[in-house]
Amino acid sequence: MKNTHIQFLDLGVCDYKIALVRQEELLKQIVSIKLDRDHNVEALTPNFLLFVEHPAVYTLGKSGDEHNLLLNYIQLQDRKAAFYKTDRGGDITFHGPGQLVGYPILDLENFTIGLRQYIYSLEEVIIQTISMFGLSGTRDPGAAGVWLDEGTAKARKICAIGVKSSRSVTMHGFALNVNTDLSYFNDINPCGFSDKGVTSLQNELGVLIDFDHVKAVLRDKFAAIFGAVML
Repeated sequence: MKNTHIQFLDLGVCDYKIALVRQEELLKQIVSIKLDRDHNVEALTPNFLLFVEHPAVYTLGKSGDEHNLLLNYIQLQDRKAAFYKTDRGGDITFHGPGQLVGYPILDLENFTIGLRQYIYSLEEVIIQTISMFGLSGTRDPGAAGVWLDEGTAKARKICAIGVKSSRSVTMHGFALNVNTDLSYFNDINPCGFSDKGVTSLQNELGVLIDFDHVKAVLRDKFAAIFGAVML
């Protein structure tokens, strides 16, 4: 049996490390059920979607290059920003106020998809979300995430995606720039790119965006694209 219900948790403003521990706990909970199926073959695994807004923090993926962080320790302190090395895919990115971060902790077997389709579906969630605000998002065949004007000299990323999967259970996720202070991206080569820009909904539309409205739209799009019931 498959469980396509997703438990939604809005963590509000939350330190990156605290949210990371929460993700790890939920992933272990799901994996332990899967490992115990020899004793209980009918046990259903839960799925979770966490929304969070982090204080300023730079995170580096497991295959990322630390040189893409253009600040030293003292400069990080001056920026009032933290730095973490993580086990997700992708290179370096920034999380901070005004950015909607989503951490889906899903058993992909519940949705009968593999990791490649999962990432494609995450991109589709973002593409359909920003389309509700009049923006046309696209994919870069060589890098996960959602872009505006990809393939042109004006290419700029509006959403970064970096995930990890263990026994087909996901963690980490996406970061959609809503009202984000984009100056923080000047201190890194975002996602390893030194020749492409970064943008936000606010930057594109020229007005402060209703953050809660974006949450509601994205949550609905997530449920629709994954064929899930959001609890």
